[in-house]
Amino acid sequence: MAELFTMALAAILINNVVLSKFLGVCPFLGVSKNSKSAVGMGLAVIFVIFGASLITYALYYGILVPLNIEFMQLITFILVIATFVQFVEMFIKKYSASLYKSLGIYLPLITTNCVVLFVAKDNITQGYNLVETMVNSIAYPLGFMLVLYLFSCLRERLDSADTLPSWKGNPIALVTAALMALAFSGFVGIV
Repeated sequence: MAELFTMALAAILINNVVLSKFLGVCPFLGVSKNSKSAVGMGLAVIFVIFGASLITYALYYGILVPLNIEFMQLITFILVIATFVQFVEMFIKKYSASLYKSLGIYLPLITTNCVVLFVAKDNITQGYNLVETMVNSIAYPLGFMLVLYLFSCLRERLDSADTLPSWKGNPIALVTAALMALAFSGFVGIV
């Protein structure tokens, strides 16, 4: 149990996909202007990564490995991820039109979000069992959502701050993201 907790803590804080691996930067910068949109995107990514990781795990060990066609994992994983994203998009469009509108183009772009594919492939590459896959598949997107939410709160404050005109928007956002990455690197010695 301690190993699973350590794995989760490392994925959320230390090996954060946005701040240490620099994956998922497009939605990180695009959806982080509003904290409600950031939480919505984070929840959608959690659902997609968790579901896609479980399905890809089952497909890899249930079909690809027995048939000795492991080389098909990339195309298989991409198809599973695209299917899940379509499901999430339809669900959000039906039940929360305001969230669907605020996420805009970034919702269907979860399909090409490298975080989703990274986690699915990482579970296989690391040789995780089903429980470890589940923990890893919840921890990484939780770390993504945490950073996305914190960054959105900072950006909301920065938009109302008195900054130089040349620093408004993306320049100050990128500097803030760099400072967040620096702050999160302080967690390295925890585990």
